[in-house]
Amino acid sequence: MNMSRANYQEVKVTTRESITILENRMNEAILGQKDVVSKLIMGLLADGNILVEGLPGLAKTRAVRSIADAIDAKFSRIQFTPDLLPSDVIGTELLYNEDGKQTFHFHEGPIFGNIILADEINRAPAKIQSAMLEAMEERQVTVSGQTHKLPKLFIVMATQNPLEQEGTFPLSDAQKDRFFMHVKIDYVKMESEFKMIKMIQEERFTEKKVPKEKISQEMIFAARIEIAQVEISDDIGHYIIELVFATRYPLRYSKQLEVMIDVGVSPRASLALTQCAQAHAWMKGRSQVILEDVQAVVHDVFRHRLIKSEHTRIQGTHNDDIVDIILQHVPLPK
Repeated sequence: MNMSRANYQEVKVTTRESITILENRMNEAILGQKDVVSKLIMGLLADGNILVEGLPGLAKTRAVRSIADAIDAKFSRIQFTPDLLPSDVIGTELLYNEDGKQTFHFHEGPIFGNIILADEINRAPAKIQSAMLEAMEERQVTVSGQTHKLPKLFIVMATQNPLEQEGTFPLSDAQKDRFFMHVKIDYVKMESEFKMIKMIQEERFTEKKVPKEKISQEMIFAARIEIAQVEISDDIGHYIIELVFATRYPLRYSKQLEVMIDVGVSPRASLALTQCAQAHAWMKGRSQVILEDVQAVVHDVFRHRLIKSEHTRIQGTHNDDIVDIILQHVPLPK
C-alpha cells in the first residue's frame, strides 16, 4: 500500500508513542523493575518467546499480566502441573452427534491465545513440554494428524522458580533454545518495595478503575516492521557473529573459556541477538544498531543456551560470568 512521506511519519510517531504508553503502564504496575519491563516489551517486538526466572513473590506473573492488560489481545494463563495433559493445553477433538451422524470437532485449548502465560513451566512433564515445542517454534499445533494455526500475534512468556526443584522437570536444552531471551527478576530497591506496598493497599480499597483504551495489535505489527528496518552495519554484524563463535570455538579466544564451555549457542542465538539488538535500538530511538544495543541484550540471549563444563558447574560459576569473559576477549568493532 502506497503511503505519503507525511502520513508515514505520522504513523511512525503513533507507533512509538503506543509502545511508550505500554511501557509506562507496565512500570506503573511493576514498580522498580524497569529493566525487566523493557526486556518483556523487547521480546514482544522481536516476536520471540521469553523465559522469566525469579524467586517467588517477585511479580513474574504480574509482569506478564500487565503487558496483556495493556494490549487488545486474548490472554491465556496456563498453570503447569505434573498431572497436566497435552490436551489440556493444545485442545482436543470431541465427538458430536449431528443429524444422526457422528462428527469430530476440534475444541481449542488455552494455547490459542495471543499472549500466553506459561506459569511454572518447569513443573510440566516431558509430554507437555514437547507439545509446547511445536507451538513455540512453528506457531501451530497438530491434533489427530490435523494442523491448526495459532494467531498471528502469539508469544509465550513462561515463568520458573530457580530454587524449588521438588516436583519439577528441568527444561530440555531444545526447549530452552526456543526462548529468545531468559530474563531474570531480582529484588527491587527499598524505596520501590515501599511504594509497592502502598500501591497494593490503595488497589484493595479503591473503586474499580475506569478501563484504559488498549493498544491495538496493529500497532505491535507496525512496530515490528519498523524494527526490521533498523540498520546493522557489517562491523556490528561481524561482532555479533564473533560473540556467537566465541561460545563454539572458545580456545580461539581464551584458554579460560575452553575449560568453561562444553557446548556453544545455536544459530537461533545469532538470530535472537540480532533481532533483540534491533528492538533495543528502536526503543532507544535509534535507526541503527550500535555496540551498546548488542551488549545490553547478549546476557539474556546467551545465559540459557550456554552449556558449561562439569568443572565450571562444580566451581559454581554462572553463565553470566562466562558471557562477561566472552565480552572481554572478543575484539570490539572498529
